[in-house]
Amino acid sequence: MDPARLFEIANLVALAGWLMLALAPLRRTLLVNGARLVGVLLALTYTVLLGAAVLTLGEAGEGLDFSTLEGVTRAFARPEGVLVGWVHYLAFDLWVGAWATEDAAKRGVPHWALLPCLLFTLLAGPFGLLLYLAIRRTPLARPTA
Repeated sequence: MDPARLFEIANLVALAGWLMLALAPLRRTLLVNGARLVGVLLALTYTVLLGAAVLTLGEAGEGLDFSTLEGVTRAFARPEGVLVGWVHYLAFDLWVGAWATEDAAKRGVPHWALLPCLLFTLLAGPFGLLLYLAIRRTPLARPTA
């Protein structure tokens, strides 16, 4: 399948997972587990795409080299490489969002305070994680029994 089409599909699938997290207070366990399932599907997709990319680069005699910036740049210079990297981000960021959503409920972080963290985790993963880690240390968090 065309990498551009796979990119669109992966984004839509990931968006479904993020929507589940945004709506988590309605049925937290079901929706967080649903988002995790989406994360697993993205991880499986990543694994297949990575295997295909390794084979393609191996056939082209290029190989993969993640030990240098030049090698990483070469891997991401092809649409297939960018797609692999993007699905990697989608899977990991969604998994972090699911963890934060579950953790926030345990720590008594109001869902409205979690929503900006989820948005930033979607858009800029590590920053969203740091924001959540900071918010869970504020007086907003009241652990549940």
